Amino acid sequence: MEKITLDRPKSGSELVLDTLLTLGIDRIFGYPGGAVLPLYDTLYHYQDRVVHVLARHEQGAVHEAEGFAKSTGQIGVALVTSGPGATNAITGIADAMGDSVPLLVFTGQVATAGIGKDAFQEADMIGMTMPITKYNYQVRHTEDIPRIITEAVHIATTGRPGPVVIDLPKDISANEVDFYYETTVHLPSYQPTVEPNGLQVKKLLAQLSQSTRPVILAGGGIAYANAGAELIQFAERYQIPVVSTLLGLGTMPITHELSLGMGGMHGSYASNMALTDADFIINIGARFDDRLTGNVAQFATNAVVAHVDVDPAEIGKVIKTAIPVVGDAKKTLEMLLSFDTVATNHADWTSQVLHNKTRAPFSYEKDDTFIKPQEVIEVIGELTKGEAIIVTDVGQHQMWAAQFYPYQFGRQLITSGGMGTMGFGIPAAIGAKLANPDKEVILFVGDGGFQMTNQELAILNGYGVPIKVVLINNHSLGMVRQWQESFYDERRSQSTFDDEPNFQLLAQAYGIASYHLINPATLREDLQVILENKPMLIEVSISNREHVLPMVPAGKANHEMLGVTFNA
Repeated sequence: MEKITLDRPKSGSELVLDTLLTLGIDRIFGYPGGAVLPLYDTLYHYQDRVVHVLARHEQGAVHEAEGFAKSTGQIGVALVTSGPGATNAITGIADAMGDSVPLLVFTGQVATAGIGKDAFQEADMIGMTMPITKYNYQVRHTEDIPRIITEAVHIATTGRPGPVVIDLPKDISANEVDFYYETTVHLPSYQPTVEPNGLQVKKLLAQLSQSTRPVILAGGGIAYANAGAELIQFAERYQIPVVSTLLGLGTMPITHELSLGMGGMHGSYASNMALTDADFIINIGARFDDRLTGNVAQFATNAVVAHVDVDPAEIGKVIKTAIPVVGDAKKTLEMLLSFDTVATNHADWTSQVLHNKTRAPFSYEKDDTFIKPQEVIEVIGELTKGEAIIVTDVGQHQMWAAQFYPYQFGRQLITSGGMGTMGFGIPAAIGAKLANPDKEVILFVGDGGFQMTNQELAILNGYGVPIKVVLINNHSLGMVRQWQESFYDERRSQSTFDDEPNFQLLAQAYGIASYHLINPATLREDLQVILENKPMLIEVSISNREHVLPMVPAGKANHEMLGVTFNA
C-alpha cells in the first residue's frame, strides 16, 4: 500500500476533515463529548469550510443526517461521542439501514489502551452496529483514516445504499502523522451489480407480451436511482398501471392516469385489487415488505413475478420470483426502453383497474365538530400545489399523508418506512430543509412522536430553518389506539395522553410562531399561514376516535380490506 507523504504533520482529526472535504462533504450533524473533543477542537479551525449543525440529541443528529440524505441522495454525516452518545445513535443507524439511506456515522471511542477494559463511556459499537450497518470500521492507526473514510463513503453510496459506522478512538484522532496510506478504493469482495443482465430483461419483456393483467410495483429503489422519468416512460409505453410502496410515492405523480397510489395495509382499493388479481407483477426497487404483501400465502397467487433490485439478497426472499433481474433501477428501465416495443394485450385490464380509482378513492366524511386530518393534508396539498417536500413522523398521520398529499416527484416524501421510528419527523425535516433551502418543507407529526424529539426545535431559529410543523393532535398514540379499538375490544391500554404539555407555550419557548386550529369551518382560511416564510407550529386538534381506512388487518390478504367506501 503506497504511502502519501504530508507537507507537515497532521492530526487524525485533520485527516478526517480533509478527507471529507476532498470527497465533497462539507456538512456534519453532531453532538460533542469527551471522546471526540480532538475532532471538535479541529472543527473550530475549519468553520469556514465545514458546516456543523449542533443537534440537541444524538438520535436527532442521525435523523437530521437521514433527512439530508433522503431528500438529496447525497451521503449524510453524523458525529457523536462514545458510550451513551454512540448508543443514542443506534436507532437512527437502524432506521437508515431499513430504508437504504447513505449515511456515514462517526462514533467516538475511548483511547485504544482502554478498549476492552470497560473504560469510562466505552461501548462496543462494532459489535452493536454490525447487524444494522452495511459495514463498520474501528480505526487503529491514524494513517489509515483517509483510506477508511474513502472506502466507507464508497460502500455507503454504491449498490444498495446504507449506513457505515467508523468508530474513532480518541488517541487516534489526536495523534499526528507525517504520512497516510493511499485512498484508492480496492474492495474485491464488494462489487455490486449495477448493469442488469440483458437476457433477463428480455425475459421480462417476453412475459409482458403474454400477460393480460400486468402491474408495476414501484419501490423506493426507483427514487434512490432517480429513475422516475424512466418509470413513467415505461408505464406509458405499455399502458401498465403502477402501484407505489410508501417509499416509492412520487416516482410517478399521483395525478398521473396510470398511478394507482400506495398499496398494502393502508393502500388504495385500486392498488390492492390490482396486486391481488394481476397475472404479472413487475417489481422495481421494492422488497415485498409485510406491510405491502399482507398474508404472503395469499399474495398475488396467480401472478408471475419479475423482481428488479440492486440487492440480490432481496430477490426471492419473501415472494417466489420467476424472473430475477439484479441491477440498478434506472439502468434496468433504460434497457427495457432500449429494446424494441413488444406487442401486448391488456387494454381491458388497464381500463378496469383505472376504473377502480374512481370507484373507491381514498375518502372521508366531513365533520362539523372536529377538523378532519385528511382534509388538513388535502388543503395543504392544494396550498403548496403539490410541490412541497413532505416529512412525516410515524403513525396515523403518516398514513393520511401517504393517502392524501398529491406527490409529484421522487424523494418528495421523507418518512421512516422499514423501522417506523417515532421521533424521526422533526430532525428529518430539519435535515431536509437544510439540504433544500429553496423548497417548502412541511412536517406532519403526531403528539406522540412530537414529544420524542421536540428538543430539536431549538435548531430552527439558530440555523435559519423555516420548516412548518403540522402537529396532528389526538391526545393519543393514534395507531396503537386504532388497533386496540379494532382488535382488542377497545381496551385502550396506555395509549392515551391525559397530561400533555401546552404545545403552544412550548413553541413560544423555542421562539417559533404557533397556531392552534380547532374550527372545521375556517380550516382553509386558517391554514393560509403555512405559506409564510418562517418556522412555525400549527397544532390541529382532531377527534381521538379517527381511524386510518382502508385497512388490511394483520394476517389478512390485501383484498380483505376493511373500511373501503365505494361511490354510488
